[in-house]
Amino acid sequence: MNIFLSMPSKQSTMLPPQTLSMTVLSCIGIFLMCLSSAHAEPKGMLETIKRHQFLTSTIPDNGDVNPYAVVVAPVSFGAIEKDDVLVDNFNNISNLQGTGTTIIRYRPSTKETKLFAQVPQKLKECPGGVGLTTAMTMLKSGWVIVGSTPSTDGTTRTKGDGCILVFDPNGKHVSTWKGPTINGPWGNIATIDRGDSVMLFISMAGFDLPSPDVIDPKTDYPVIVNKATVLRLELTIPNGKPPVLKSQTVIGDGFSHRSDLANFLLGPTGLALGSDDTLYVTDGLDNEITAIAHASTRTDSAGKGELVTKEGLLAWPLAMIMTPEGHLIVANGKNGQAVEIDPIEKKQIYAHWLNANQAQSPPGNGNLFGLALAPDGKSFYYVEDDINSLRIAKP
Repeated sequence: MNIFLSMPSKQSTMLPPQTLSMTVLSCIGIFLMCLSSAHAEPKGMLETIKRHQFLTSTIPDNGDVNPYAVVVAPVSFGAIEKDDVLVDNFNNISNLQGTGTTIIRYRPSTKETKLFAQVPQKLKECPGGVGLTTAMTMLKSGWVIVGSTPSTDGTTRTKGDGCILVFDPNGKHVSTWKGPTINGPWGNIATIDRGDSVMLFISMAGFDLPSPDVIDPKTDYPVIVNKATVLRLELTIPNGKPPVLKSQTVIGDGFSHRSDLANFLLGPTGLALGSDDTLYVTDGLDNEITAIAHASTRTDSAGKGELVTKEGLLAWPLAMIMTPEGHLIVANGKNGQAVEIDPIEKKQIYAHWLNANQAQSPPGNGNLFGLALAPDGKSFYYVEDDINSLRIAKP
């Protein structure tokens, strides 16, 4: 911005010295305000994002599609190097939801993509078979844990209860967890990892979920059931042996979920744990984010928790991560935007287009799902379901 102050000509009416001085000061003040505004610090991470880079296709040799979970490896172990990115698939080559059985590994240092793990779709240990979801994490001890919400026809008409699968760091399936508290492991896994003991937080969106043919006459959509939960799993990690499931506690319940032909099911998806032991949960059907206090220590359910924010820039919030500054970044399901939220101030800060594919309405509708913070703390990985790819958003 340039400001030019010209001296009056001989024909001009000369201003008194005091008036001229005030005019100059006023102009300088305006200039400084504009300069300050032009260099104002961004309110959050999304305002700093300038580039979106394609990294790799997420389709393995067996043709699985529909990438869901994104996880960054915290350690080097077995076939995995620290900072590798793991992505799983929810659909098989026929594009049937709830039938994906593969996890791919992308190595940023070499740009190499390989199959990390694969299990049979009709895995007998898992009720209903295998359909890998957004519920995935890797522990410091090298074990990879992922949820399965399976189907045989691509809809919830044939949905099984599912399970939680444990893989070693070479991609070998070593154990399966199932039971009455595990039904439709669906959302991001939030993790407290102390090495020899671990807490996992997973949303369960399968309880009493009817077929998509069961329609609510008031809405003409499949009926909504308010029985989705958030489950805390406490694990011990014996030296050199797979994790042992020690206890299970439902710390949240009453979340909305329903069947959906286009999206299999809609339910609580994003989980992110704050430094004050507050667990944040996205509830897509109610288009809101809630907070469960004392997540690691509570012995009862907080219900849906306390409302953080609702509606506004949110459009069916799905996966969620927490930035180093303590903000939440959420992927929208009904458009291709990510939304940043200050959970302490309970304010929505900014929306940023990750996918503006005009083939959907609104642009990017249904294309986003998993998110993972990159090691630099300034970038994040995400998947695009429309072209089955892993991408990174960075400054």
